[in-house]
Amino acid sequence: MGKKVTVVGAGFYGSTTAQRLAEYDVFDTVVLTDIVDGKPEGLALDMSQSRAVEGFETKVVGQTTGKAGEGYEVIEGSDVVVITAGLPRKPGMSRMDLLEVNAKIVRQVSENVAKYAPNAVVIVVSNPLDEMTALAQIATQFPKQRVFGQAGVLDTARFTNFVAEELGVKVGSVKTLTLGSHGDTMVPVPSHCTVLQEGTAKPLSELLPAEKIEELVDRTRKGGAEIVGLLKTGSAYYAPSAAAARMAKAVAEDSGAQMPVCAWVDGEYGIEGVYLGVMAELGAEGVKRVVEVDLTDTELAALKEAAEAVRAKQADIANL
Repeated sequence: MGKKVTVVGAGFYGSTTAQRLAEYDVFDTVVLTDIVDGKPEGLALDMSQSRAVEGFETKVVGQTTGKAGEGYEVIEGSDVVVITAGLPRKPGMSRMDLLEVNAKIVRQVSENVAKYAPNAVVIVVSNPLDEMTALAQIATQFPKQRVFGQAGVLDTARFTNFVAEELGVKVGSVKTLTLGSHGDTMVPVPSHCTVLQEGTAKPLSELLPAEKIEELVDRTRKGGAEIVGLLKTGSAYYAPSAAAARMAKAVAEDSGAQMPVCAWVDGEYGIEGVYLGVMAELGAEGVKRVVEVDLTDTELAALKEAAEAVRAKQADIANL
């Protein structure tokens, strides 16, 4: 049996994620599903026709699914399922504005995943991210380490990009980290942000004044909204899909790669029982372990504050 990954939702985010996963050539099959009749089949056919040009062998399969779960049998045996289904933000909308409408969609998708791919690791990317991750776990009833969300990889990538542009350095020389939630209570971790100069990793605080770092942090926090405002119809998908695809690859390869993800935290950092953005080691079973990084008192306080804000919202979703 070869490796199989399913991407639910064939919008820009889902289709770009499916394309990246196919081009990695680490899966035998990539399945793309959507409720829009013919859309996933058409996109899968298009991607398949790029194989000879890009030089990958992954089989790409598209399947239209129905409201009552018709078509979901195609996901059977999936090792990883990436849930991108749901409405994207429009200008002026917060991620939380999507809560009720996307909750219905994510619950229905999750129930079908549990039915047809009971051994899959589930990566959630639908917004509002922290709440939808918690909901997917409740709806699938999977072990908590097998359901996690994509946020920190994207937020960290945005922060890294802004720092590299500000300093005029290569993006590969910059290391940043964001924890907490995907949104207002995002916790950038300046104490773990460095820039490689002449072979030495220098703390970001030595290279930029505190107010400039705070400005970049704020831009990172609002990174998605900035793109939504410019696009006017739809939201970001190139960087988000790159992040989700890397996470799925780490699971498929059982690599133990450490990434910031929305994972179940139960005791780490003195925080109990909540889905939260933390560093985690990823592998075939999902989150192998939460990796506790050394935080300053200020950063730890901000992470605990984020945990409580997210906990309050996650408590509401069980009934959606």
